[in-house]
Amino acid sequence: MVVFHNPAGERSVAATPYSLGLNNDQLETARLGLLANGFPDSVAFLDAVEESIALQAPKIAIRRYDKGNASTLASDAMVAEIVEDCDALITAYGH
Repeated sequence: MVVFHNPAGERSVAATPYSLGLNNDQLETARLGLLANGFPDSVAFLDAVEESIALQAPKIAIRRYDKGNASTLASDAMVAEIVEDCDALITAYGH
């Protein structure tokens, strides 16, 4: 006999739905961060992302960040800067 074990645990608190992203009416004043994580080509990939965003939302302000090393966490200072300076963030890795 085959018995299926569902590995999902029981929730101790109810899930709280939320939405992510920017609405179209926010794009003229939005500050969008692009964070490269240090893997090869993550910066080049975000260059292409930035070009595409600029075509679709030319007034959006783009801020660039580069963690520099894929094996380390973003520093507390970098995270604080991103939180202060950005309304939304896209992170990317290369390869």
